[in-house]
Amino acid sequence: MTTENPSIIATASGGLGRIELNRPKLINALSLDMVAGIDDALRSWYDDDTVTTVLVTGRGERGLCAGGDIKAVYTDIVEGTGENAKFWNREYRMNAAIAEYPKPYVVIMNGITMGGGVGISGHGSERIVTDSTKVGMPETGIGLFPDVGGTYLLARAPGELGTHLALTGTAVGPGAALALDLADHYVPEADLPALIADLEAGEDVETVVSRYAADAPADDLAEAAAWIDECYTGDDVEDILARLEAHADPEANAAAALIRTKAPTSVKVTLAALRRAADMTLAEVLEQDYRIAVEMTRRPDLREGIRAQVIDKDRNPQWSPASLSEVDDATVTAILTTEQTDKVFS
Repeated sequence: MTTENPSIIATASGGLGRIELNRPKLINALSLDMVAGIDDALRSWYDDDTVTTVLVTGRGERGLCAGGDIKAVYTDIVEGTGENAKFWNREYRMNAAIAEYPKPYVVIMNGITMGGGVGISGHGSERIVTDSTKVGMPETGIGLFPDVGGTYLLARAPGELGTHLALTGTAVGPGAALALDLADHYVPEADLPALIADLEAGEDVETVVSRYAADAPADDLAEAAAWIDECYTGDDVEDILARLEAHADPEANAAAALIRTKAPTSVKVTLAALRRAADMTLAEVLEQDYRIAVEMTRRPDLREGIRAQVIDKDRNPQWSPASLSEVDDATVTAILTTEQTDKVFS
């Protein structure tokens, strides 16, 4: 089987089903066409005995995937075509299919792996980071939240590290990605061609990965873990910020300042969604993600965040409401629980 379109290339040969994301100029930003193609390929190989392993990579030097195509998201908000709901629905179904896949799902998280890129990688069974890996969920900076099951993954990270990443949007390197259980193996970038060649030759996944896996690089959050665990406890954003701002470590103060630049509604929704996700299945989280995503699209911050960061690039979003104190609990609850007419899993 070989399926090729402008955005993904799916091939099957020698027992390996390979999916290559093919929008390198956009760091393989995901479109509806791409998530549908990935989902279709995975489903076609599900019961295919000639395919024993799936390998996912991104073309280009900059990264596996920068996330969703937020310019397309912006266009849909402006034009009101309804494509965003279709995109998120199909994307979240794809995320669930990855998590439930019955065959080894190997993903190479080279370079930028953020947002939707975490959805493609974080739910896989064999997640490989490299020297250049940068993993993060930066959505609070554009008026969204860590979707694609991101809160499910971050809620299960050690201590409050996931809370720190979710609220600040901070990206971490390969060592921290492994420590946060967002990845399983580190393979030096120079060894990736040989690893891929061995998988293409039909070798056993466990044997191949163990051959090339090396000791993890330093965890870039290791020294911050103590103040992160101390400051990010609880369910109240203002309390978290107060602890961060009062802490003796300048990095804690900087984290607070960074959170205050994010969309206030997004920050509060993100914390609430993260706490709820700790007691939910992935399927339940993805349904919650869909409710939140659709609701956030109806509010002004997502359009404004994308405008400021990507369209006009003035980096000066005017959030509405503009302060955390203006975002009440009832608003957050409504965003998290409002039922949609369609669902991810019916």
